[in-house]
Amino acid sequence: MRKKKLLASVALALGFTMSLSAHAADKPLKAIGITVGSLGNPYFVTIAKGAEAKAKTINPNVKVTSVSSDYDMNKQFTQIDNFISAHVDMILINAVDPKAIEPAIKKAKAAGIVVVAVDVAAAGADATVQTNNVQAGELACDYLAKKLNGKGNVVIENGPQVSAVIDRVNGCKTVLAKNPGIKVLSDDQDAKGSREGGMNAMQGYLTRFPKLDGVFAINDPQAIGTDLAAKQLQRKNIVITSVDGAPDIETALKSDTLVQASASQDPWSMAQQAVSVGYGLMNGQKPSSTMILMPSTLVTRENVGSYKGWSSPH
Repeated sequence: MRKKKLLASVALALGFTMSLSAHAADKPLKAIGITVGSLGNPYFVTIAKGAEAKAKTINPNVKVTSVSSDYDMNKQFTQIDNFISAHVDMILINAVDPKAIEPAIKKAKAAGIVVVAVDVAAAGADATVQTNNVQAGELACDYLAKKLNGKGNVVIENGPQVSAVIDRVNGCKTVLAKNPGIKVLSDDQDAKGSREGGMNAMQGYLTRFPKLDGVFAINDPQAIGTDLAAKQLQRKNIVITSVDGAPDIETALKSDTLVQASASQDPWSMAQQAVSVGYGLMNGQKPSSTMILMPSTLVTRENVGSYKGWSSPH
């Protein structure tokens, strides 16, 4: 009798395992489409590489297509249409416009594709994995305010109006508002999220404002461009802070630049997490929260030596 029971329970366990493996095999990850702001930005290249590495641990033969929207809404719509035509299983999207992208996302979901927003939110996505951007803006601007002893003229060098940038600027403004001695001279110029954009914006500020003490740039490429413009116009004693913790900013923090700090992101881990969450969703596993916020840490001249960076897997 006991033997029969044991055999029955073994059979049950085996059946359960088989049904689990059959369930896992229901939806193999065969193809994934990734659309990001700009593959000219090392941050987005790292997102694409991190996602690909994770996808290949799930299926070594997975087809990964990474494209650059170049912050062009129409281009991103076309890219999503192409992913749908290619029958990808999952789309990772860094949305050009978090609201306007919704029809494209709905179309992808109607085609049975899981959509995960990365780095910025996107209306209609199954889940979002991003940095806690409000916190990142707070960290960078708190450091800026302390460096200026709570007084001086500063500029918030804005960027493309995606949720990540809006959150960073809001975080920054909250902190600066607590310092009545700090005057914000400009906060609405879009420096395009690029080195060239940062350089052009800073040239304009330095021409307009004879006294400028600090700049918060919304990302590292803009901060590097901002520093170059200050050098060209031989302006010193300006504190620059930003967000990303990119390899370029590590170099800047270790050399003679005006860049003093950057609130870090971890695009490699972010992309890996996004693929994991997406694969779970493909197989009916919902994350406990559909908004996954990754914490930011401040990288400064003092601690850059011990910073791990994000140019490679952790």
